[in-house]
Amino acid sequence: MFEAVEELVGEHADLETTLADPAVHSDQARARTLNKRYAELTPIVAAYRSWKQTGEDIATARELAAEDPDFAAEVKELEKQREELTDRLRLLLVPRDPSDDKDVILEIKAGAGGDESALFAGDLLRMYLRYAERVGWKTEIIDSTDSELGGYKDVQVAVKARGQQEPGQGVWARLKYEGGVHRVQRVPATESQGRIHTSAAGVLVTPEAEEIDVEVNPNDLRIDVYRSSGPGGQSVNTTDSAVRITHLPTGVVASCQNEKSQLQNKEQALRILRSRLLAAAQEEAERNAADARRSQVRTVDRSEKIRTYNFPENRISDHRVGFKAYNLDQVLDGELDAVIQACVDADSAAKLAAA
Repeated sequence: MFEAVEELVGEHADLETTLADPAVHSDQARARTLNKRYAELTPIVAAYRSWKQTGEDIATARELAAEDPDFAAEVKELEKQREELTDRLRLLLVPRDPSDDKDVILEIKAGAGGDESALFAGDLLRMYLRYAERVGWKTEIIDSTDSELGGYKDVQVAVKARGQQEPGQGVWARLKYEGGVHRVQRVPATESQGRIHTSAAGVLVTPEAEEIDVEVNPNDLRIDVYRSSGPGGQSVNTTDSAVRITHLPTGVVASCQNEKSQLQNKEQALRILRSRLLAAAQEEAERNAADARRSQVRTVDRSEKIRTYNFPENRISDHRVGFKAYNLDQVLDGELDAVIQACVDADSAAKLAAA
């Protein structure tokens, strides 16, 4: 079992030698790639070495138990450890999403429910900002359209990690499960009869693309400028500073009006456009993949209604994995780990079954 891991152990040793060479670090892009691969392999190699050592310890303990029955209990304990290590190693060997260590652009759009939906979109934004704060990520609101009664009709926020993340703890690795339709059930502030209303907001999470991920030909872009809308202020509603960029081959559109200058808005819109093009390319690849691969990504299907936030019962339910908890107030304050981990575990189990 796990004979193929020996190749990974060899690769890990080669990377360790290569990274010790100061000349390698003169090429920062190559050094980052090598460091990323080394970080991916390190937990696999550590678990494999522990697994092998435990196997040797079991063999020794069995020999001793043949002469002294007191060692029989140690054999059972070591066998239990080996089973746990076997499960951990299998999990570590599940193919990883290549975008797991990427930062993301998270978009929240008010949906059915009018003003109440916009207020809920604001609640979701606060939830994600607080979660990012808890885990030490940086956030930046790129563009937003406010609602008249509060909340947001549409808001886009960049979420970035600080420094190197542990495998499986990157921004995309955790937040990719948030994409989909989020439903809220509560009594709106404007409801005089105390009736519970249901409304929804959509969340779209895309890995933020670097220029090397998506090549955008300037000749394929149509750039339109227009007057910003929203609350008044210096340079707002007075100049054509808002920018809308259309990628002509695909029809993908991105716009930004939050910044004061046309150039800044253009740069932000290009960030959003690249991320959307990367997401579209990944979705196309997934559609063309084998049935087994498609089944593995069902848990992140953005078209499905994924979660319900029930205020009267203080309940949150994730419909994809059957998760349910009665701490909605804490979740909305950024305590999302248990909800996300349920999705991670279900996704890993599906991949293990497919493998």
